[in-house]
Order: sequence, then C-alpha cells, then structure tokens
Amino acid sequence: MRYRILVVDDDFRVAALHRAFVERVSGFEVVAESHTGAHALAAAEEHHPDLVLLDLYLPDVSGLEVLKALGRIAGRPIDVMVITAARDVASVAESVRSGALYYLVKPFAPSILMERLEAYAAMRKKLDALEEASQDKVDEIYTTLRTSVERSLPKGQSRETLGVIVETLRGATEELSAEEVAARSGVSRATAQRYLSHLARMGRIELVLRYGIGRPEHRYRWPR
Repeated sequence: MRYRILVVDDDFRVAALHRAFVERVSGFEVVAESHTGAHALAAAEEHHPDLVLLDLYLPDVSGLEVLKALGRIAGRPIDVMVITAARDVASVAESVRSGALYYLVKPFAPSILMERLEAYAAMRKKLDALEEASQDKVDEIYTTLRTSVERSLPKGQSRETLGVIVETLRGATEELSAEEVAARSGVSRATAQRYLSHLARMGRIELVLRYGIGRPEHRYRWPR
C-alpha cells in the first residue's frame, strides 16, 4: 500500500524539502503541496490524502483551524502530523486535543521525519490488519506509533550500525537472511541478527519464514 501525503507549509522551499524527505521513504508519495490554509483544505477535498504534514504558521488562517477543519472533510479519515516552529504550550496542547498524531518542532534532522513516517506506516499496517481490539493489540499499535527505533536501541547498539542495516534492507529487492544482511553491510552475522531482531520487534521490518528441510529460515524485508 502507498500512503498519500499532503504537504502544507507557507514557505515554498521548506515544502519542497519535506516533499523530498517523504519521497525517500518507501511506500509514500506526495499528492499535493499547499502554502495557504484555504488551498490545503481544497487539496484535501480533492486528493483525499492519508496523512497531512501541517505547518501551524500559514498566511491566511491558523494551522490549528486547518487541523480542526480537516476532521470535518467528507470522505475517508485524514491523519495529521504537525510540523512547525511554534514552541508554545498552547499550540502543542491544542494540536493534541484536535487529533494530531505527532508534533515536530522545526528545525529537525531529516531522519526524524523519515522515522516518524515509517512508524506511521507500521501503525497503519497493524491497525488495518486488526480484527478485534484487545488491550494488548491496542497497546502494541500505540507503542508502534510513539516509539523511536533509535532512542529505544538496546545497550551496546549504535545508531550508525542501525542506519547501515536499515539502508541495506531498503536497497534490497528481495528478502534477506541475517547472513546476507551481514555480508552486504559489512558487519558480523551476530551483529546483523541483533539489529534485525530489534527492528522486527519494533514492527519496522517484516519477518518472513521460508520453509524447507528442518527449521524454517528467518528472512527479513523492508515494508513496501
């Protein structure tokens, strides 16, 4: 599944940067850019995005008003990630009350936005597959949405090695075993297995069991 993104920012250059970041994440596409609140609402009506990246500082209306109005647009639900320089508590509180999934404060590293998008995709996948909302399943969905892979790394694991493993999986066109990931990324098999197990537990990669003779082989792939 591909997730459709509407980028809303009053600065054309920032909007273009956000578009570039989004399009580096597998499974996402930008369907429109808007630089005013009025155009953002019209674009949401026309394109029915899954997720809106919303700036709060817009030239015609407050982004908070746009956030509230998005919830009233006919059609399928629209999720919102606020991306703004607004640091006041009132803006944060109102964004949360109005249903924003995330609140990112500018400036931030591109990897932060990409990480949030990947968490969003993992959450949506779990939610779409949910048949009955037990408490454990609900907790798992919220954990997937809120937890950062990098900040939750087990002791002894590094962001740099994690990045190498992630890029190896992203660049692969097929499922990979831990041994194949190790060979392509230049780490030991044991190291690759530790990071792969962590990513699988976090729901960021898919574990595929290949059956043959004996125990099934564990293979891994980046969600498409």
